[in-house]
Amino acid sequence: MLSFVGVGMLVTCGPLLGEEVLGSAHHGAFLLATSAASSLAANAFLSRRPGLLRPDTQLWVSTLPLAAALLLAATAGPVLLVVAMVVAGLGEGPQLTALFAVRHREAPECLRGQIFTTGAGLKITGFALGAGLAGPLAARSLSGALVVAAGCQLAACVVFLTLSPANGAGT
Repeated sequence: MLSFVGVGMLVTCGPLLGEEVLGSAHHGAFLLATSAASSLAANAFLSRRPGLLRPDTQLWVSTLPLAAALLLAATAGPVLLVVAMVVAGLGEGPQLTALFAVRHREAPECLRGQIFTTGAGLKITGFALGAGLAGPLAARSLSGALVVAAGCQLAACVVFLTLSPANGAGT
């Protein structure tokens, strides 16, 4: 949920970044498409190497590129912004895939539907909270909103590692 607060903030800031950095709010769609394409490429790469990372490790490790991407996007240079969106996708796609793998592994078969639905609802709630938070923050400072979003990603890592068995070691 915490990570998706940051993702919601990034999506909300997309048109603003497009306008401020690339000259038109319409370029926000290009930025989001860049992230989506990168996400797809990352998942395609990882699907050919299923043993590369365990899902638990992939879940928290993939949050780090999201944090880095948000900080990079806050620098507001055109080239760096496009690179930031590529990096965001490299984190976002594998993170979601790992989340599904962990849910599937941990949820008893008879409860999977309920657990996946509840998990999706919580993820969407986090996204909505981030989107709602980003508006007022970005109105004051677009870079500041992106830094807060990066903080959400780092907080998600800390929470995951704190709550995971053996602090995520060996997973």
